[in-house]
Amino acid sequence: MDYLHRTIKPLIKESLLPNKVVVLLGPRRVGKTVLISQLLAETTEPYLLLNGEDVATLELFKRRSVANFLQLLDGKLLLVIDEAQKIPDIGNSLKLMIDEIKGLRILITGSSAFDVENYTGEPLTGRKFTYNLYALSEQEYHSLYPLQIRTDKFRERLIYGNYPELLQLNTTALKNRYLNDLVTSYLLKDILAFENIKNSDKIIALLRLLAFQVGSLVSTTEIGKQLGMSGNTVSKYLDLLSKVFIIHKVGGFSRNLRKEISKNNRWYFFDNGIRNILIANINPIELRNDIGQLWENYIISERIKFQQYSGMIVNNYFWRTYDQQEIDWVEDRGGKLHGYEFKWNENKTPKAPRAWKNNYPTAEFKVINPSNYLEWLQD
Repeated sequence: MDYLHRTIKPLIKESLLPNKVVVLLGPRRVGKTVLISQLLAETTEPYLLLNGEDVATLELFKRRSVANFLQLLDGKLLLVIDEAQKIPDIGNSLKLMIDEIKGLRILITGSSAFDVENYTGEPLTGRKFTYNLYALSEQEYHSLYPLQIRTDKFRERLIYGNYPELLQLNTTALKNRYLNDLVTSYLLKDILAFENIKNSDKIIALLRLLAFQVGSLVSTTEIGKQLGMSGNTVSKYLDLLSKVFIIHKVGGFSRNLRKEISKNNRWYFFDNGIRNILIANINPIELRNDIGQLWENYIISERIKFQQYSGMIVNNYFWRTYDQQEIDWVEDRGGKLHGYEFKWNENKTPKAPRAWKNNYPTAEFKVINPSNYLEWLQD
């Protein structure tokens, strides 16, 4: 969507400094290539744009020498590489360029963190800025629709999620087809290529189990038993799925108090539409019995987008005790604890659990619902 402003764009422009690399990570189809096009349309200097999935690009990088790269750039001091993780040993090539070509600025994108970070991590230490781009955020949607239809569009996003291309699809059939194709053809593309993983059925089954357990504690041992695989294999797949930005982990908060649970994790999806298509339930909110899970998953993913784009320094957790007192979301930031409970029903206003108040008397507590979530996503 060329007309849609992405919140992260000014930050990327600001970070494109001489002899630095900006790494932009994010799942496929969230708009990395479109964002690159927007950035390049606004620049007045000559640039070189390459695609790491093009075999011609791979040939250009086979000879790692300063002379070769100088010839490749032909005097240009802005290099942009889309899907850079496809280029073997890209980290060392970029390091050589940045160290030896004065004034060069580089922007690369990647759809899988295990590829880009593994290949660029050590070689580019101290030479790069890394950012994540997600599907569209509530902030980015806010100015897109007139006031009278914002609520309806918001409720629709709880079901279909926030992928940019959905804006161009006007029927539920097209949206369903798009999400299904996204899961089967795009999102798992990188993880199946990693270490030659062939068993996509097991990964889809794992994702479906997680989709039904959003907001609950997840035991890798129990999931392994259900899927006929070891707990270690489950952990490996969970790690890979998080590095291609399909799911993300939230650990339990604990100050080592005896009754606090901190061993098992909760897993959430970065996008509600992916979660719903996995369980084959794209019914509207009025027909759902899992609206609490939809709301919790959605608002957490939106909060993460805000944290990332605003540069917030924060550690995220949930909090739960063995006697089942719990808080959905805990942020440890600025030397203070902030607890949040997520309620779709605006008439439900629970108070902070007694154990939370007793053990963390200076911590804040707030209920987030559809009437105040926008304010929270800008706080």
